[in-house]
Amino acid sequence: MKDFFVHDSAIVDYGCVVGSGTKIWHFCHIMPNCVIGQNCNIGQNVFIDNNVLIGNRVKIQNNVSVYNSVIIEDDCFLGPSMVFTNVVNPRAHIERKHEYKVTLICRGSSIGANSTIVCGNRIGKFSFVGAGAVVTKEVPDYALVIGNPAKQIGWVGEYGNRLSFDNQGLAVCKESLQVYKLESNIVTRIK
Repeated sequence: MKDFFVHDSAIVDYGCVVGSGTKIWHFCHIMPNCVIGQNCNIGQNVFIDNNVLIGNRVKIQNNVSVYNSVIIEDDCFLGPSMVFTNVVNPRAHIERKHEYKVTLICRGSSIGANSTIVCGNRIGKFSFVGAGAVVTKEVPDYALVIGNPAKQIGWVGEYGNRLSFDNQGLAVCKESLQVYKLESNIVTRIK
């Protein structure tokens, strides 16, 4: 007996692993040889390819395709219709499956609606990719990036709120009261 929910219109292929408490909604296709963690929410019309690893408590909104070689850590949010690639220079007439590049979405990060993540990049923990951004390079932990190509415009805390650092390199999240330190262009949570 399975301990996760699959809508009647979804296809979950034999050979995939789905964690308890996960919900897979309308018109999804989950391929074999992928792993989906516990308590995830897989929105309508989502495709999850072979060799995809998805952590726990991940929310994937409607119309997202998660292609081979994408790794998504715990507590990530993927906004509606955001896009992953897995080959840098695709051509229909040339087979390039051996050139797939790993894309790592680190713990707690959020990717806004209609964003594109070019393969081979690391999206840092608790970072925030704004809606419609096109990410062509690594995003640091706690960074806020927007635009095409995506550029960093600030920092966010674990609750997704912008951080304002004082002249000693300290910032406090007004919602969580967590304290962050900015040093050598690297943010760490210190309390």
